[in-house]
Amino acid sequence: MAVSIKSEREIELMRESCRLLAKVHQELEHAIRPGMTTMDIDIMGDKMIRDMGCVPNFKNYNGYPASICVSVNDEVVHGIPSRKRILQEGDIVSLDAGLIYKGYHSDAARTHAVGRISPEAENLIRVTKQSFFEGIKMAKAGNHLHDISNAIDAYVTSFGYGIVRDLVGHGIGTHLHEDPQIPNFAQRRKGIRLEAGMTLAVEPMINMGRADVEWLDDDWTVVTEDGSLSAHYENTILITDGEPEILTLY
Repeated sequence: MAVSIKSEREIELMRESCRLLAKVHQELEHAIRPGMTTMDIDIMGDKMIRDMGCVPNFKNYNGYPASICVSVNDEVVHGIPSRKRILQEGDIVSLDAGLIYKGYHSDAARTHAVGRISPEAENLIRVTKQSFFEGIKMAKAGNHLHDISNAIDAYVTSFGYGIVRDLVGHGIGTHLHEDPQIPNFAQRRKGIRLEAGMTLAVEPMINMGRADVEWLDDDWTVVTEDGSLSAHYENTILITDGEPEILTLY
């Protein structure tokens, strides 16, 4: 497994790519409201990315037809935007997006409330987000990759939620998906030793019910098998000699 170590110049390009993506996420969060379609979100996100002089890295990636993955309620990831899918009060919606700036990729995801949501849905979103931060407490040079996985697992399982096992985080840089793969569930092996200069996309995907998922007939949309709600939270981070730097927080 060859994990790329970024130079100072590459890190600066990654920082800018991620800063711009964080801005996209912030604008999309402010726009979400009941009555809009998932296609409205995609159109807005695509325009923002292109107006910044960047390229949406999800568009046509392995055939994916949109720029923003918009996943509603029991959809875990890779929901395809549609003019027919209208957001309703009480829904939760996960937005996964990335862009390319001067050849360097960024990737981040957020789960948002649509209007007022149930306390149970609020807690799922909160725990999913916090599990990311629990994980990256271990994201330090000298630690092992699976220290991140084990910390996420320990936090999430204390709430009785299911951790998706079919999808994992990843390295990122001049390609959207690079080595290493980063599971969100406990591992027996330590994994690689983390080094300063690694850039990683850490992305817990957490189900209110069981961990099991299935793919819809569109070959993209992943849903919970039991129909329970799912939340997703992701940032691109930089391993440093000290605390990790979260590149996609605005």
